[in-house]
Amino acid sequence: MRDILLLGGGKIGETICDLLKGTGDYRVTVADRSADALDWLPDHPRVEKRALDAADPADLADAMRGKFAVLSALPYHLTVGVAEAARAAGTHYLDLTEDVASTRRVKDLAADAPCAFIPQCGLAPGFISIVAHDVASRFETLDTVRMRVGALPKYPSNALNYNLTWSTEGVINEYLEPCEAIVEGRLITVPPLEEREEFSLDGVLYEAFNTSGGLGTLCETLAGRVRTLNYRSVRYPGHRDLMKALLHDLRLGSRRELLKDILEHSIPATLQDVVLIFVTVTGTKRGRLLQETYANKIYGREIDGKFYNGIQITTASGICAVLDLLATGKLPQRGFVKQEDVSYPDFITNRFGRNYAPSENTPSSLSRAA
Repeated sequence: MRDILLLGGGKIGETICDLLKGTGDYRVTVADRSADALDWLPDHPRVEKRALDAADPADLADAMRGKFAVLSALPYHLTVGVAEAARAAGTHYLDLTEDVASTRRVKDLAADAPCAFIPQCGLAPGFISIVAHDVASRFETLDTVRMRVGALPKYPSNALNYNLTWSTEGVINEYLEPCEAIVEGRLITVPPLEEREEFSLDGVLYEAFNTSGGLGTLCETLAGRVRTLNYRSVRYPGHRDLMKALLHDLRLGSRRELLKDILEHSIPATLQDVVLIFVTVTGTKRGRLLQETYANKIYGREIDGKFYNGIQITTASGICAVLDLLATGKLPQRGFVKQEDVSYPDFITNRFGRNYAPSENTPSSLSRAA
């Protein structure tokens, strides 16, 4: 049985804990500075709760002692400190961050490390890179890779056409930080909230625009092999313009804590969500220019008698599947591991990765291309 330290007892942390404890293969210590978050977690013989300040290096070092891996479900600004502690402890490290700068620092820490460092193990970045790399690998030459992901309310009912389904800090960060892309074969940065487009899927109209972090390390992996590579977040039409007004016209982008407080006290969360995943790859096969698309919708549902929304399922399943693959020797045991190093067939047949299987969540028209 593997001993795991899970940092963060919020909604995603709770889901990760539930998935891992149900296997009988992991003992989980859930650590959080909030006593209320820990009290909310149900008691279980394979779950230990620990009050911990993740900003305290000594506290982190003590908590990691003897652990197989540490899983960080903390806000992005705590990522580097946790990774540094994992390096010192020789503990495998996995996180859910979308923050580009933090991931670069994690990569530096992974150099010559005796353990594996696997950042960005959620949905986007995370699974989106696994599936995009898998589809792209079936082409002889690549022209374009477009990745689109949205965690959306099923029933939008406010002017933003949005509900809070995951980290508010994470949403704000991806709306403000520069975005990587490959344009005409060159790796560049593009501004967030720009290059808006519209598309329709199953009769529903969506908009998509640049946001930071969703590409993970794919720009580095596909550099020199693809003409166009980009990632955009999917929302319902009208959302982008209102967010630009808040962030730029009202200058709340420079007052992130105030913006977070406004959003969390004004925009309700919802369990009735849908996660939309859309990847389109264009390139050549046998000399012909062809396009292949992966499309998937994942909804909230019950797992082992408990209901989770779509973003909880996808985010928690992603990091749990990667942990499983690490524990069973299907991933490198040391150094920096990119999401595109994860085999799509290994992931989607994993007991946690199966939560992404199109046949379990979507109409038959939405499936992985043959």
